[in-house]
Amino acid sequence: MDTLGNWRKSSYSGPGDGNSCVEIANHRTRVGIRDSKDPACGTLIFPTEAFSAFIQALKAPSAK
Repeated sequence: MDTLGNWRKSSYSGPGDGNSCVEIANHRTRVGIRDSKDPACGTLIFPTEAFSAFIQALKAPSAK
């Protein structure tokens, strides 16, 4: 879905890990995610607010 803007791959993706990673594209109202090895296979699209909440939850210290 090219209407999302510029796709970019994680800086953590590189030759040491087989270039296996996801690509992400930001839009004002949504975020797209796709497989960097097979971008034509499909795209997951999330509302920006939901994706931001997901990222914040990943960054939060886990409750133990």
